[in-house]
Amino acid sequence: MALFDDEPLKKPKPHEIGQDLSLLSVGELTERIALLRAEIERLEAELKAKSATKSAAESLFRRS
Repeated sequence: MALFDDEPLKKPKPHEIGQDLSLLSVGELTERIALLRAEIERLEAELKAKSATKSAAESLFRRS
């Protein structure tokens, strides 16, 4: 709890790489796996978008 009402509450990190997992329940581990899979999908989508942009730019400059 914050000492004063105007202080923002710090949200716990949902997952930290290298964190001790032995204290987590099966449910918590399952939630983290789902969270990480969703993050991987988000990263892959961004990578795909950037690759498409890069390919389009390379194609444009190759014509010259």
